[in-house]
Amino acid sequence: MNPRLARFAWFVLAWNVVVILWGAYVRATGSGAGCGAHWPLCNGEVVPRSPDTAMLIEFSHRISSGLALVAVLVLAVWIWRTVAAGHPARRAAVASLVFIIVEALLGAGLVLFRLVAQDESLARAMVMPLHLANTLILLLCLTLTAHFLSGGAPVAISGRTRTFGVLVALLVLMIGVGKTGAIAALGDTLYPASSLLEGLKADFAPTTSLLLRLRILHPALGVAVGAMLVFGTAAIPLASGDRRGRLARRAVVALAAVQVVVGFVNVWLLAPVWLQLTHLLIADLLWIALVVLTASALARRDAPAVTPG
Repeated sequence: MNPRLARFAWFVLAWNVVVILWGAYVRATGSGAGCGAHWPLCNGEVVPRSPDTAMLIEFSHRISSGLALVAVLVLAVWIWRTVAAGHPARRAAVASLVFIIVEALLGAGLVLFRLVAQDESLARAMVMPLHLANTLILLLCLTLTAHFLSGGAPVAISGRTRTFGVLVALLVLMIGVGKTGAIAALGDTLYPASSLLEGLKADFAPTTSLLLRLRILHPALGVAVGAMLVFGTAAIPLASGDRRGRLARRAVVALAAVQVVVGFVNVWLLAPVWLQLTHLLIADLLWIALVVLTASALARRDAPAVTPG
């Protein structure tokens, strides 16, 4: 095992979480059009010479995203040059590279088609959940890469159909919660409420934007899936010596409970930007913990983990 490579993989995962949070800040502050309808240039310039606040926010996000892409590329090349053929981290690293390229293309599309800032189009409402789903899959691939490089055994589904079904169902449901969260966050950005009562009225008024009427789906689905995570993962079998898997299971339970509370506080306080970012950070950490739990629960028990060559 190469500890430097494993540490770098965890660092790349953490950096991508930071990039995701900064992207949410770009959306929440309406800074997505800071560089105009230009990509990868910023208002036609490689480095903007007279940037305003929105431009700085958007431009810094592009730089951090570019560095994330380079980091994933370096990780994939490093793995393919130093890790033995057949190691599961190889496939996970390639998948990570594919999905971060898709992530960059989706981000570019939002800018080039002007689906940013105060755009209220149906196209934006459709692309944002897709963008979120791709982001979660990217984090899944990066998490598996780091997990396998840190001694995680290859996954084997045979004989664990029920466990596999439960965990995949939870992962799919979390993607669903994330998609509704993207819609709710977009609604909060475009149609900020002046009071909790006004916001609730908008959620149920037939004349308001579809984004607002769909917003109620997120807390409802979030509570339901949160309960499933707390009670569903309790029965997931793990090997007696699997410390990482048990830690991941405890993290899933704790983060799911905290996330529900933070979600309601977010609604109560009318979704301030700092709390939106906190809510998203917890969601990302919860997703990563669930991915690690899934890989641990489905790890092969009849053979030691494949180690880097």
